[in-house]
Amino acid sequence: MKLDATKMKDWEIAEASEENMKPFADLARNLGLEASELIPMGKRLGKVDYNQTMARIKARPRGKYIDVTAITPTPLGEGKTTTSMGLVQGLGKIGKRVVGAIRQPSGGPTFNIKGSAAGGGLAQCIPMTEFSLGLTGDIDAITNAHNLAMVALTARMQHEHNYDDARLAKSNLKRLDIDPERVEMKWIMDFCAQSLRNIRIGRGGKMDGFEMDSGFAITVSSEIMAILAVSKNLKDLRERMGKIVVAYDKKGKEVTTADLEVDGAMTAWMVNAVNPNLLQTIEGQPVFVHAGPFANIAIGQSSIMADQLATRLADYTVTESGFGAEIGFEKFWNLKCRFSGLEPNAVVLVATIRALKMHGGGPTVRPGIPLDETYTKENLGLLEKGCCNLISHIETIKKSGVMPVVCINSFYTDTKNEIAMVRKVAEANGALCALSEHWLKGGDGAVELAEAVVEACKEENKFKFLYELSTPLSKRIELITKVVYGGDGVTYTDEAKEKLDMYEADPQAGELGTCMVKTHLSLSHDPNLKGAPQGWQLPISDILVYKGAGFLVPVSGAIKLMPGTCSDPAFRRIDVDVDTAKVKGLF
Repeated sequence: MKLDATKMKDWEIAEASEENMKPFADLARNLGLEASELIPMGKRLGKVDYNQTMARIKARPRGKYIDVTAITPTPLGEGKTTTSMGLVQGLGKIGKRVVGAIRQPSGGPTFNIKGSAAGGGLAQCIPMTEFSLGLTGDIDAITNAHNLAMVALTARMQHEHNYDDARLAKSNLKRLDIDPERVEMKWIMDFCAQSLRNIRIGRGGKMDGFEMDSGFAITVSSEIMAILAVSKNLKDLRERMGKIVVAYDKKGKEVTTADLEVDGAMTAWMVNAVNPNLLQTIEGQPVFVHAGPFANIAIGQSSIMADQLATRLADYTVTESGFGAEIGFEKFWNLKCRFSGLEPNAVVLVATIRALKMHGGGPTVRPGIPLDETYTKENLGLLEKGCCNLISHIETIKKSGVMPVVCINSFYTDTKNEIAMVRKVAEANGALCALSEHWLKGGDGAVELAEAVVEACKEENKFKFLYELSTPLSKRIELITKVVYGGDGVTYTDEAKEKLDMYEADPQAGELGTCMVKTHLSLSHDPNLKGAPQGWQLPISDILVYKGAGFLVPVSGAIKLMPGTCSDPAFRRIDVDVDTAKVKGLF
């Protein structure tokens, strides 16, 4: 069947492609994996035993390592995952041994406004249904492990409230004296459920729990997801699991999962989840899918374990960071690479001409409203203004010491003059540039991009972090704000300033990385400010501690850890063909 991206929906292309998928065993064998290292989950996909495989291949030299990031997102879309899959396919077309390493999508966006994160057109990760709907259960495992910690915490609070010390001693429990006003964790679920952000639990009698304020966050914002992303192996994950701070006692001392004696049981939920999932592109190249996703409220990276496997199994590994370069790439640069010891050989910066026009002041884009002709007709003035956003992200990548490759993710409405303008801007600012038509043509359409990436990988990089771990937290936040976001400075609420002072006085906290929480819709904290806004300060409203993952989390503005479901969610169009049991309508 001939695949035509202009006439077929993404799920239809995926379904047609799946008829010719490589069997999981063949895909793994072609990658150089042994049968004993595979954990099949049906015929079409499975997991790779990380410990066993790494023990065999850890002495191998590492291949080239490429990160894919993007300009600041707009409702028009930039296509990072589509580009990642297109680049994997393009590298395959020019004869390179290549592996992709991307994040698992969250059920929240899949059933909400964004849809799946499998890519699009003729550049996708398949099988799309399994990829989009839970895969092999990693997110479920994280949900259960996290909520088990909340069960342990709330049960302990109930028993300590109802029992005296003698009664507690009979159960071999020591009073932790948890402060109900300083509970750091919430419950989690993998949907966008704004009505659960703030709730009251434990209502009823004394047998119904400890009554207090609580709430829900989305699963992918859980510290356990971050731990899965940054852990080096199961042993490392187990050690990190016991360091999670769930609350503070009434004297201000941390209460951890180890204090609750629940860290071992939490790890038991994660034993299978530590093994990366192996899928494929629609052209048959291998793709590891493991950990993720959101970079605006979490680390936004696929796992270090997947990257460690991929870089030893292939000559080129293509991974991806969430949202724009000031968020996703900044965390890849200063967190993921610091934890993994891997350094990128090139960074692909995805841009679309339509999105750059919006950053130049183009009309607001809303779902369900016809696209303004500004975005489909040549407008060099608007495009030139919007290129300030592209330049900002190029400069961010260059500050890491790595060669940026601007990918113009092509749309059929792009004109030659518009493409030429973006090329000129990219090259004038020290980046390579390539036009890519992977959405329309698959790997054949990404050959120019693949060749540009190969060329960039020949450059001698001088990779360096933005800050050292000895840098005080306040200085780190200021550096990220000024150097990466382009702001003038930082302000703190009283609560955030109190936490800042506490963490800066704690020698252990000084060794933690910095994982910023910020809107993805602007370089600033204000989603309405497009382009490269000037003359603003970043407001820090809170600072969370993720000691298990190994970082502090400054929260800017009023961003929520539980997104909301929109008025026209994707789930309205998803259904099942009852005759074939195939899911339709995913996008």
